[in-house]
Formats: sequence, structure tokens, C-alpha cells
Amino acid sequence: MTKYIFVTGGVTSSLGKGIISASLAKLLQARGYRVTIQKFDPYINVDPGTLNPYEHGECYVTEDGAETDLDLGHYERFLNTPTSQSNNITTGRIYQNVITREREGAFLGKTVQVVPHITDEIKRNFRILGENGEYDIVITEIGGTVGDIESLPFVEAVRQFRWEMGSSNSLVIHLTLIPFLAAAGELKTKPTQHSVKMLLEYGIQPDILVCRTEHHINQDIRKKIALFCNVNINAVIESIDASTIYDVPLLMLKEQLDKTVLTKLKLPLKHEPDLESWKDFLGRLKNPTSEVRIGLVGKYVELPDAYKSITEAFIHAGAKNECKVRVEFIHSEQLTPGNAIERLKGLHGVLVAPGFGERGFEGKIEAIRYVRENNIPFFGICLGMQCAVVEFGRHVLGFEDASSTEMNPDTKHAVISMMEEQKKITAKGGTMRLGAYPCDIKKGTKAAAIYGKTHITERHRHRYEFNNEFLKDYEAAGMIPSGINPQNNLVEIVELKNHPYFVGAQFHPELKSTVANPHPLFINFVAASLAYARKN
Repeated sequence: MTKYIFVTGGVTSSLGKGIISASLAKLLQARGYRVTIQKFDPYINVDPGTLNPYEHGECYVTEDGAETDLDLGHYERFLNTPTSQSNNITTGRIYQNVITREREGAFLGKTVQVVPHITDEIKRNFRILGENGEYDIVITEIGGTVGDIESLPFVEAVRQFRWEMGSSNSLVIHLTLIPFLAAAGELKTKPTQHSVKMLLEYGIQPDILVCRTEHHINQDIRKKIALFCNVNINAVIESIDASTIYDVPLLMLKEQLDKTVLTKLKLPLKHEPDLESWKDFLGRLKNPTSEVRIGLVGKYVELPDAYKSITEAFIHAGAKNECKVRVEFIHSEQLTPGNAIERLKGLHGVLVAPGFGERGFEGKIEAIRYVRENNIPFFGICLGMQCAVVEFGRHVLGFEDASSTEMNPDTKHAVISMMEEQKKITAKGGTMRLGAYPCDIKKGTKAAAIYGKTHITERHRHRYEFNNEFLKDYEAAGMIPSGINPQNNLVEIVELKNHPYFVGAQFHPELKSTVANPHPLFINFVAASLAYARKN
């Protein structure tokens, strides 16, 4: 039987439930268990696809085309296994499913209520990943904080689910905060006590407390927490602030979180976790032999989580190159022809980030012109690739009004245009070209050398694409379409012949970069930036 672990949060948000969930999953996986993680979010949006990045950070896209919470990126980066539509459920999805069934007459005229209908739908989604026997353990992260009105149906569903499954088949880990009061010079346990008390009021006794803290928790504090929160002292786990999220699995191993979990679930310990490759990655990450400065040009740079997968991909690629990657965020809206040189000089590489809409578009064009003309390594992702096409059209091909129809519907040189199948679509959520699509790479190109193969699949999230009407003009001038979708001939990768590293990808390679398998486009971009730094 599949075992279920629920991770809840208390006291405050942003304590790191996703990282704790991913770290525990990594330890259990390293012991030989088949593990997956799912995220239940309490907001009423059906998915994060229509949320502004300032609201929610990046929208993470899975292989099967689901637009999901950025925590799924952490799950994949830690476990090196893909997630799916079933790994991220929102209140909006739950209510949408229940209301659809009610309209179809599924409830036979009964009054539809939060209990049992909404909680039953939540529990049904708890079980989906564990039903086919593919996983030994399913970890479910409940978004928000205990006490939030939005989270109540999820917490009630957890209570019912645990009653149905039995204590040895499920457990609850409660992540909480032990704040340090500088004026008093001591750690305070009262917020944790109140958080657990609230959980108890909802009928749930946590099995394990993971205590986020800035200072080490001594034995006396552990005893106090155990006494007042009704848990075993060995179930009080310290989660001290770490220099990198990739330290957390080793910190949890030291605290024996995995052993405590397996003991409570009555599962064998099997063998000690095999974390040699993880430790090797950490060793290279923390002991770089060189350093590069890479500019990330985007329109949401005030919130780094808007580019979370990109910054993590740089960490993976940096470790692979034994190189410290210092990412400098540059607001594309503030780049102009007059200040681009001043803002970008001294960088060893520039990545132009994905995004939507006209704001900051011209600034991205200026950044690309500067790096193209000065032979500085360039990497463009999604809109960043489209900007490279527009910039080349304007300043090399002489198409002065070259643009994307997203920005200028009336341009005579629509070098980027909306895909045909997108033109009749009016709904926003989940309607873009989403998920994994194949790409054939031309032999003898930089892309072929980077990937080491001629057929790949990558994840997409876009409506606009290279306009093939202008393809011959671009090829003749030296911009090579090195990656093509075999089904509809859409251009997926462009590169320049006479440039040390100038690559644009219509897809999102950052979504497939993990600790175990850093993405080759990022590895080679960092390597090219490092070569530029040494040369200059």
C-alpha cells in the first residue's frame, strides 16, 4: 500500500515547505523508495497560468503541459523525475470539478456542500498518484498557513484521510517557526505552540515538527516543544537557515528526519541514503575555481522568483563548470540606446529572459544588439529568442519596422507572428502551446554540438513563433535555424554563424535542468561566458 505524508505550515508563510518536502523525498529516494510530491494550493485560480509573476513567481510547466506552482520545479530539480498535471491541484480546480459534476447531475439532486463533496474531491486527488502502484510514498504539501480560511477544506480533508487510512499509512509533518528575539537574546517556542494548538483544534495531531530557526535548538527547547505540542522529542527536527537550498537534504539527514518518517510509517530503513553524487555537486558548487558575471535582462527582476528555474539552472551549470555564476538582474524597461553600453559593460554573458507584452521589449532589443555587435555570449529564451530575431531583422537585414505582431500588429515585417492554431483562441488559461514537443537539430550546428544528438524534446509555453516567410532572408544573412519542430516546421532554435556563442531557444530549457542533469544549453553558455571572461 502506498504511504502518504502531509506537510503543513504554521506561524508564517515562506518557511520552505517545498524545500523540506523535496529534501525529505530526496532522502527517501536515496534509500531506494519510489517517491513523488504534490502541491495543493488554496487559491481559487484553476492554475497559476494566468497569474502575474509579481503575484506568484514563475509559472512552472510540466512535460504534459500543465501550468503549475514553482515548487514543482524544486521537486523535479531534487528528485530528477518529471511531475505532471496531477502533482499540482488548486482550490479552483477542486471546485471546478465538483461544479461540473453537479451540472451533469452526478449528485442526484443532493445539496452540494464543502463536507462531504469538496473534501471528497480533495481526497480523491490525494490518492491519484498512489493508485497505480507506481510510488511507495506520496508527499503532499498543503499550501498556505494553518489558520488561513482558504486552507480549511484541505486541512479537514487531511483529517478525514488520516482517519480512513490509519496511523501507520499516513503522517503529518508540521513546519513551523522558532523566532529569535534579539532584545531578549533567546529563541521563543510560543508561536509554534499556538500553531500546533490550532492544528489540534481542526482535529489533526502532527507526528513530526520541523522547526525553522536562525539559531541551533538545544535539548531543553526540544523537550519543551515536545511536551507542549504532544510529540516525541526525536520528532522535533531542527531546520536551521542554510547557505543554499541544496544543503537542506544533508541537514535533514543529520537530524534523522528520514529515519523518523520511515519508523512512524512502519517501513524498513533498507540502506543508508546514497548521496555521493549530491555531495559531489555541493563540493563543486561551494568550491568554484573561477567566476563569471552574467546579466539576466527581464521585466520582472524586482521579484527573483519570477525567474527561479533560470537562476537554479545557472547554479547547476556553474557547478558543472566549477564556476561561480553571479547573476546580475537588469530591468529591460530601463535599457535605452543611450545607456545600454554603460549598463551591460563588464558582463561576461547576457541572458534575455522570457515574458509577455510590450513593456521592456525595446530594452531587450538594445541588450541583444550590444552583445551581438561586441561578440559577448548571448542566450535568449522564448521571448528572448524572438527579440533576437527582431533585432537581427532591424539591424542586419534592414527591416526597420521588424517586430512581433504581439507588440506591433501592423508591422510590415512580422518576423514573429502568432501561430495559426492560436488565432481563434480567446480563453487565456491553459491555451498556449504548452508542454514537451520534439525538435530536430541540424547536423554541424552549434546546437548539435551542445546536445550531442539530433533529436530532442523540450518544454514550451508560448503563442508566437518565428515567421517562416522570412526564413530564407535570415539564413542568407547568417542566422541559422538549427532546431526545427518535425511536425509543423516551426523554428525552435536559432544561432549565429560568426559569433562565439549566440543561441536563442523558443522553448524553456531551464525547466529541465536538475542537480543530476544540468541542461546542456546552460552548461555551454556558462562555459562560453567563462572563456570570454578569461580572454578579456
